[in-house]
Amino acid sequence: MVTIREIADACGVSVATVSNVLNGRANVGLETRKRVLEVVRQKGYQPDYIARGLRKKKTNMIGIIAEDIAQFSTPAIMEGIMAYCEEKKYRTVIQNLRLYARWGEAWYDNESVYHSVLTSAMQEMFSIRVDGILYVAGHARDIRYFSEPMPVPAVVAYAYTHSAYTPAVVIDDERAACEMTLYLISKGHRRIGIIAGRENNIHTGCRLRGYQKALFEEHILYNPNLVCYGDWERASGYRLAQKLVKEGATAIFCLSDRMAGGVYDYFREQGIRVGDDISVAGFDNQELAAYFAPGLTTMGINLSEIGTEAAAVLLERLQLEEDEKPKGILEKKIPCTMIRRESVKRAAGSAAAE
Repeated sequence: MVTIREIADACGVSVATVSNVLNGRANVGLETRKRVLEVVRQKGYQPDYIARGLRKKKTNMIGIIAEDIAQFSTPAIMEGIMAYCEEKKYRTVIQNLRLYARWGEAWYDNESVYHSVLTSAMQEMFSIRVDGILYVAGHARDIRYFSEPMPVPAVVAYAYTHSAYTPAVVIDDERAACEMTLYLISKGHRRIGIIAGRENNIHTGCRLRGYQKALFEEHILYNPNLVCYGDWERASGYRLAQKLVKEGATAIFCLSDRMAGGVYDYFREQGIRVGDDISVAGFDNQELAAYFAPGLTTMGINLSEIGTEAAAVLLERLQLEEDEKPKGILEKKIPCTMIRRESVKRAAGSAAAE
């Protein structure tokens, strides 16, 4: 490993001069600075961040712990985090817990299994002296692990902590579902079927509240027969589409794009034309949504912004003095964006305003 001393000897300058160059201080002449940086490049010098952190009690490193980077939401959130940290001159270190790859969904209620992986990852982050930790969840749920103070500041992205110690940055599911339902109502639909995710899921609960809020605002009576529960996957959309057609739904709002894909499959087999005979909307704006025929109207989740905001909240906390209490909102909700495509039409006989 190349040392600062070796760089200094090669350039014929002092160690202090090399240190000033590497730390961007202005008290070094232009030619000397160029010579030092050229030798640094040639020798491939990399600073020892851990040793530097021990001296300064700050490493400028942020630990990112992801439940599983294969989850569709995680890469974009992590990109937002890493871009923001890079802009603010912080390095990032990543731990991938691979929870879904290891145990599918069997780990949700198994605290011992969950902690067997998470605790060791946290300890490793503490051992390399990260300044703070960003935890990226695979889906929205209540995470109890962060309910107590951490050795370093922490922020959770895409899940809830309900903790006075650890802020959470999440999507505004309720507002997004309300907006989509109001859009369908504006197209003259009053019998709007819902294909939800699992009944005990936080995304499901929040989105259903948004749906009910929109109906209430527009004086439409809530009909529980128009609400079905799937499992977020395509097959459940296929299975439940038939039931909602029998209930007289003129529009079906699927709470995930994958389930909307199953609805498309069923209607194609039955000769029912999406966007002509019936309207369909989704949620997530996964890449596949644009390639449905017709293109799927859906709610886009601003995943990168979730990562950016989570990183901003963490770095703001790092600026606080040790005895200064955190200020501001402990739970920040990021709005979604409606993506209008061709799968939603005006209800037959409707003259509602756009």
